[in-house]
Amino acid sequence: MEPTSKKFKTVDEYFSTFPKNVKNILTELRKTIKQAAPQAEELISYNMPAFKLNGILVYYAAYNKHIGFYPTSSGIETFKNELSDYKWAKGSIQFPLDKPLPTELITNIVKFRVMRNSEKAATKTIKK
Repeated sequence: MEPTSKKFKTVDEYFSTFPKNVKNILTELRKTIKQAAPQAEELISYNMPAFKLNGILVYYAAYNKHIGFYPTSSGIETFKNELSDYKWAKGSIQFPLDKPLPTELITNIVKFRVMRNSEKAATKTIKK
């Protein structure tokens, strides 16, 4: 599961490049994000799956030993106390492939990102 030079057009096309066990984890993550942000639009951005609603909410990608989850720095900063079990940095979290996805944590992060993006969009509308 090394980075590829192939340019993906759809999320399903991206998923199709992974073995079944990884595809199942990606599918669970996708479903969790969709449930947390049902109005969000799914797309490929930076050649990885993403969701946007009033701007990008989250990106995610599969690697050899983990799923990379990218909820921007605000998503990390707000939930850093809940991330102690995971490797994380300013804008990314690594969910190991050999452990269950923390769907409740992911849901909370996505809902926070929806709220944050909605607040930013409202502020822009007021300034106009």
